Amino acid sequence: MRADAREGKGITVMTEHVFVDGQLCAIIIPAKYDQPGIQFFTANELSQQLASMSYCAGRVIPAHTHNPVRREVSYTQETLFIRKGKVRVDFYTQQQEYRMSRILGAGDVILLICGGHGFEVLEALNMVEVKQGPYTGELDKSRFEANLPDRLNFD
Repeated sequence: MRADAREGKGITVMTEHVFVDGQLCAIIIPAKYDQPGIQFFTANELSQQLASMSYCAGRVIPAHTHNPVRREVSYTQETLFIRKGKVRVDFYTQQQEYRMSRILGAGDVILLICGGHGFEVLEALNMVEVKQGPYTGELDKSRFEANLPDRLNFD
């Protein structure tokens, strides 16, 4: 785990980089994160880019279109926007071994980059998922039986 501090509005808000066996597995942006301008959280080599944009009223973002650019995506990455409720995210290695858990609440955002993950809804939940398409159904993922320890790791 690595946390990056961002100063703002008199408090320090951290983003969390979740590492599983030395590999960046997820980036968590808490609901209270609010920095002016554009702040990118992802490296250019990730196939899903995640940024925060925060501007004062009156700021104009120039009109634009996006050009066709050929990209190759080998693994699906997904971003979840927690709109309401609470969810526990369990992180696993690619070999399906449990490593750690995090709890997310309303307003939190998580980019799931690699490894395995599972969820338990702790409070009635509404979340939005964004990932690369097209979705290929069961070809897109390998489901497995979660083998959770008696005591979860939140370190």
